[in-house]
Amino acid sequence: MRIITIRTLQGPNVFASWPVLRMTLDLEDLNERSSAQVPGFVDRLLGLLPGLAEHHCSRGKPGGFVERLREGTYWGHIVEHVALQLSEPAGIGVTYGKTVHAGAPGLYDVVVEFENEAAMRLLLEAAFELVTAVLEGKPYDVAAKVAEAAQIAEETALGPSTRAVVKAAEKRGIPWSRLDDESLLVFGYGKHRRFVQATTSCNTSCVAVEIAGNKQLTKELLERAGVPTPRGVVVRTAGEAARALGELRAPVVVKPLDGNQGKGVSLNLWTEAQVREAFDIARAVRSRVLVEEMVSGRNYRVLVVDGRVVAASERLPAHVVGDGQRTVAELIALENQSPLRANGHNGVLTRIVVDDVVRAGLAKQGRSLDEVPAPGERFFLREGVNLSTGGTARDVTDEIHPDTARLCERAARAIDLDICGIDLVASDIAQPLGRGAIIELNAAPGIRMHEHPSEGKPRDVGGAIVEMLYPPGAPSRIPIVSITGTNGKTTTTRMVGHILGATGATVGMTTTEGIHVGGRCIASGDTTGPGSARTILFDPTVDIAVLETARGGIVRRGLGYDWSDVAIMTNIGPDHLGQDGIESVDDLLWIKMVVAERVREGGTLVLNADDPLLAAVPEHRRMTKLSRNIVFFSLDPSNAVLRDHVARGGTGYTLRDGAIVELQRGVELRILRAAEIPATFAGAALFQVANAMAAIAACRAQGVMVETIQRSLRTFEACTRNSGRMNLYQLEDSYVLIDYGHNPGAFRATCALAAQWEGRRLTGIVSLPGDRSNALLEACACEIAEGGFHRIIVKDDGDRRGRAPGEVPAVLQRVVKEVKPGQLCQIVPDEREAIEHALATAEPGEVIVLFTEEAARMGETLTRMGAAAVNEVPELMSGPRARARRRQDSVVAL
Repeated sequence: MRIITIRTLQGPNVFASWPVLRMTLDLEDLNERSSAQVPGFVDRLLGLLPGLAEHHCSRGKPGGFVERLREGTYWGHIVEHVALQLSEPAGIGVTYGKTVHAGAPGLYDVVVEFENEAAMRLLLEAAFELVTAVLEGKPYDVAAKVAEAAQIAEETALGPSTRAVVKAAEKRGIPWSRLDDESLLVFGYGKHRRFVQATTSCNTSCVAVEIAGNKQLTKELLERAGVPTPRGVVVRTAGEAARALGELRAPVVVKPLDGNQGKGVSLNLWTEAQVREAFDIARAVRSRVLVEEMVSGRNYRVLVVDGRVVAASERLPAHVVGDGQRTVAELIALENQSPLRANGHNGVLTRIVVDDVVRAGLAKQGRSLDEVPAPGERFFLREGVNLSTGGTARDVTDEIHPDTARLCERAARAIDLDICGIDLVASDIAQPLGRGAIIELNAAPGIRMHEHPSEGKPRDVGGAIVEMLYPPGAPSRIPIVSITGTNGKTTTTRMVGHILGATGATVGMTTTEGIHVGGRCIASGDTTGPGSARTILFDPTVDIAVLETARGGIVRRGLGYDWSDVAIMTNIGPDHLGQDGIESVDDLLWIKMVVAERVREGGTLVLNADDPLLAAVPEHRRMTKLSRNIVFFSLDPSNAVLRDHVARGGTGYTLRDGAIVELQRGVELRILRAAEIPATFAGAALFQVANAMAAIAACRAQGVMVETIQRSLRTFEACTRNSGRMNLYQLEDSYVLIDYGHNPGAFRATCALAAQWEGRRLTGIVSLPGDRSNALLEACACEIAEGGFHRIIVKDDGDRRGRAPGEVPAVLQRVVKEVKPGQLCQIVPDEREAIEHALATAEPGEVIVLFTEEAARMGETLTRMGAAAVNEVPELMSGPRARARRRQDSVVAL
């Protein structure tokens, strides 16, 4: 048994609507054996992980999984359950898992959800190692691996402040993603994108953060603003600190000038010796030290967001409560066992750490860690009140005096800080400030004391931060149109993008040929996966996203978005069989239905009624959870699915008397004649007409006016707007039709179109990707053989995808000759040599149909050879045979 790959599927995927890890296992020689066939395996496994006895599995009851183990289950299933069990003691407990056959014999996908990717990945690998060790009768240190995962989880988990902001965003339906292992997040899509790092936002002024980090400069600006703040002196040596004590009113505070979280802070200092000792503590944190008059009173933290007080807490120093039996050190250890406490900022409270500040403070009081406090005695360990040093908090938001609240808001405005934590000392926050003062202003303030106070009402300050970025009613998303299917995706995507661009919107578009923003290509290549989608959604200039969404990205990484507004499914046909565990057209439908599932409630799903598989999609069990608008399109106005749908009040599109029409509520609206769209070859390419109908349906769902659609599609020329898809060139007295067709449906439709060039010799130059199964290669060869070509040239793709040179052409040639004996079919392995040979031997007026994975590049090559793009073709298709062909109901879209 071995691991082939472990992949992260971050977006909605074929297994779940949430992030999962997918481990592909090769069971090798274990494929024919089950857990029941390995003596002692089950008992050894349960000895290591007794918690497995509580797993329900498919039996729906505790112990169900053990029953499966003893009856005999397969090894991927066991690895899945072990991974889930390990997650609980590691502190990242998850419950969803699934194991499915991955196509080839012995291959299985083990899928588990995750809250912490890095830690869960480690545990998934550990589950494999553990099962292998148990199989081999070897020991396995479960505790060590769990501890390692727990450490990773602790180091990489979002802190409580960041989690609060994320929770608030999720509650409001705002999409978000994490950009690093720290706290950098991005919220929203496109032009509504916003950055947040912990509790700083993209609106936070860098200058304000710098000011807040300099405590003395902050004090000076507060004084200018009329905000009471204690006097202080910046010092660099212990001698300067001692002299400052003489200049200020004792007691004083000594702290790093630009410190945070209470690190290196010493309070209530009266003597020169105390100040010198405190200077050394502060100096260990930062080079410059602030000596400041200490203000007596209770310590408060007030949070101001967007110029408004949203929360206030009274803070208490780290302390323990005596029981008359335990020492202070023992009480600290007991308190640190509380589930509320964790290291650093990972818990509601921070574990209490005994450091130099604690020891110095206890020594100053004449107390020690070894004494036993009386029952009920509150034994304070520090004078500093930060939660980060073990302190606690009591919510006082409803108690703050209006004058004090206004003073805090003025203080935040004094340095222009949008999210500001204000340290305030006062005798009672419910009264005017009086002799109190504002001690510090903090950028990136911790908010867990407000979200999870030890006493009092929790405050949704994460929500206040989110609503600063997205006020109620403000959008966080841009419209997303997602296009999937077997054929027609790229053309339909380009049509939609072209139409929406004509509305004045900045369109971000991904296709098989590249990423475009505002009509400009920013990246070339096959960009139909989730990474490319995120490139668009991350771009702050984009108003609307149009995403070609292909099978490969869905299977390997999931979707690049959470919900779309409109989705199009063009058709489902045989392609990619034998890849990624795909064994049938039904498997393809299952994958591509992820796109349909993720249309938001109230959004629009556009379906091809001429495809029986797609006609049934609205009734599929995966589609019944949300209410969506279903729109059908069909080349046949008498299509029963279309007619019934429209009769029930639905919207549809069809072709009537050569025109594309919209059917809705008994009204038939004429959009435009199909022949007006250049890419349809004067209406002869019915598959392109179907693509246009799908694009029109999507754009109408987005509220685009008919006039805009007409104007846009009349300028949608194949060679300029749809590179690599049905591009026709004339070179001297011959024609070359270039297309990316690579499956039976695509070949069938293109051959049907080419056959309409009556009285001309037809040559087909054909290749197919090497990663297709032999059965699919043979099915394509059958279509080519019956395609009406006078001669056929077969070649290799530039990327043979694992096949030997000439292997694919040999399969194609063999099948062509079997299907059509006597058919002229020769092998010219190199693509450029094949096209040059075809042109050199072409008859006047001959049409050469070139199927190539490098369709766009070949178009450029022909242009350099002197070929001219042809967009007006009625003279090539004017005979009776052509007119008859136009009436055929070709439902395959390229």
